[in-house]
Amino acid sequence: MRVRRAAGFTLIEVLVAMAIFGVLTLLSYMAIGQTLANADMLTTRMDRLQAIQRTMRYLGNDLATASPRPVRNELGDSYLPAVMVSAANDFALAVTHGGWTNPAGLPRSTQQRSVYLLNDGKLFRVFYAVLDATYANEAISTEILDGVERLEFLLIQDNGQTTNQWPPLGAQGPSGDQLRPRAVEIILTLEDEGEIRRIIEVAS
Repeated sequence: MRVRRAAGFTLIEVLVAMAIFGVLTLLSYMAIGQTLANADMLTTRMDRLQAIQRTMRYLGNDLATASPRPVRNELGDSYLPAVMVSAANDFALAVTHGGWTNPAGLPRSTQQRSVYLLNDGKLFRVFYAVLDATYANEAISTEILDGVERLEFLLIQDNGQTTNQWPPLGAQGPSGDQLRPRAVEIILTLEDEGEIRRIIEVAS
């Protein structure tokens, strides 16, 4: 009488199947890892672009709504121009502007004085709760962008001439303090994105 062997896999077949399964598992793991890495890179990239867009929106809105309202200095004995841009300053831009919404109806102006400071590659937007701030008023400072190499402004006057200083040379006194440019070209240079330019028309 012949004995029939039970059907099954040989050891070699099992080893081959395990090897194939291992390779497929490794490939799947690598694909998942790459997908997660790409997702992290995409999220980082999106966060960076949103920060740049937010910064340009801040600058654009503040310049577009620039007001001819000078502010008192911290000691209260003199006035600072409504718009200030100069390489001699320790800030990139100071501007009195409108557009500060007041939904709670607080006893404050809807105008705001914003100052942009560039410190160690980081750009800060600083403002006070009052226009004519003194040393008793606490500044509110927010870092809005990092990786900044330069922030420059090219200011266009009513006669069409351009300058990188405001008020322009020769504009002294109260009338000069109230002067606003007709338009401003923002030149933002970043470590990773290079130079970004945007022209803002100042509302009359």
